[in-house]
Amino acid sequence: MTTFAELNAATDRRFTARNFALEGGGVLPEITLAFDTYGRLATDGANAILVTHGYTGSHRAAGPPTTANPAGGWWKGLIGPGLTIDTDRYFVVSSNMLGSSYGSTGPASVNPATGKPYGPDFPDITLGDIVRAQRLMLDDLGVRHLIAVAGQSFGGFQAFQWAIAYPDFMDGIVATVTAPKGHGGEASLKALTAQLAADPNWNGGWPYDRGGIPATMTALRMDTLRRYGNNEILAVTIPDPAAREARLREMAERWAREFDPNSLVTLRKAMIRFDAERDLAKIRARILYVLSRTDVLFPPSLAPDVMAKLAAAGVDATYVALDSDFGHLASGADCAKWAPALQAFLDRLAR
Repeated sequence: MTTFAELNAATDRRFTARNFALEGGGVLPEITLAFDTYGRLATDGANAILVTHGYTGSHRAAGPPTTANPAGGWWKGLIGPGLTIDTDRYFVVSSNMLGSSYGSTGPASVNPATGKPYGPDFPDITLGDIVRAQRLMLDDLGVRHLIAVAGQSFGGFQAFQWAIAYPDFMDGIVATVTAPKGHGGEASLKALTAQLAADPNWNGGWPYDRGGIPATMTALRMDTLRRYGNNEILAVTIPDPAAREARLREMAERWAREFDPNSLVTLRKAMIRFDAERDLAKIRARILYVLSRTDVLFPPSLAPDVMAKLAAAGVDATYVALDSDFGHLASGADCAKWAPALQAFLDRLAR
């Protein structure tokens, strides 16, 4: 069996397409998606699993901690040689999404019409656009069929959208700490834009020549890290509250240097307008749906309604309640608790 260091892994790869038409109208002259791959694609192109990330995350789903990525991959306990998503068996593609800030085309990308960042002029995108760009990327890689699309949070939105847009292209989806419908509404978008606009360097959405808005972005990230469950995760290895707070701030400041605030707005718009519930009857893939007991973003109280709607639509779905103290990050931080259910689900797809 290979070790991760010996794995046929390719990180920060790039796919580019031109004249990408958007669902809401308009065309992006060029799009780029960043992605990682792990394992080898079978000759028939049908042993692939697509992994999709959360709202403010990246495509680094697997691998051990590195200097550039101290936490390691967010599903590092699930993806790799001999692990549940076994890269000795599957070809895993972990895609950064359109509109994000980790190598894919988004608001910080150069607008070819102006030679400057798109900024707030970046067009509105949808989950349909995000998934269609990934489909083009997979076609370019030679992937002819997916065993599954697996994602957490915003990545779960992508999984549901995949099942609706391309119902015959995958056998199953794994949707964790998520739902088939966005949340927060226009009120959450207004609150976000108001917080960004309060920074004196925001400049109407053009902070690029003013050093950005690192203080505001750090404050946003600190709040996010706490709500996601990072404090509880760090408490396992850092018992001192002051030391944990310092570590959270370090994490927040690093992210604030990397993530474009206009990406937050672009992806928030896509999220609040996402609604797969009206199209559940289109789904043919089997579904594994996983929620965490302590997640405040997607609480387990959502499960009965979601499962009832899936059943009414004739969808073969299995629900797993993850008993974890790690909130929204439980699918990665407590992966051992649901890995057996994921293994059984993947084995079932293989049969």
